[in-house]
Amino acid sequence: MSNIVQYIVVRSDLRSALSWPLGAVIAQSCHATAAVIHLNSEDADTVAYLKDLDNMHKVVLEAKDETSLVKLSEKLKENEIKHKLWIEQPENIPTCIALKPYVKDTVHKYVKHFKLLKD
Repeated sequence: MSNIVQYIVVRSDLRSALSWPLGAVIAQSCHATAAVIHLNSEDADTVAYLKDLDNMHKVVLEAKDETSLVKLSEKLKENEIKHKLWIEQPENIPTCIALKPYVKDTVHKYVKHFKLLKD
């Protein structure tokens, strides 16, 4: 189970350029993560990931803006990587992406150029 990881990619400009409160940004990650887990609840990696709740491994990365987030979503779709692009309503703003849990080696190449999300 230790090699199964869930990647979340959040727009860093939500806080910097758009002045969203930290809690609102965290809520976006929560929405996307809950949605992608629900949508892939019968997937073998997701089932394995959820068997040991106290040892889940998530990596939260930052995308610099909407364009880089949407480009990532398109690349993931092209490669059939299951994910949820969260679009906040009613504003219709793409805010983050949560990948379903995957074996790290399967998806790391798609997200390795993103940095860890920081304050």
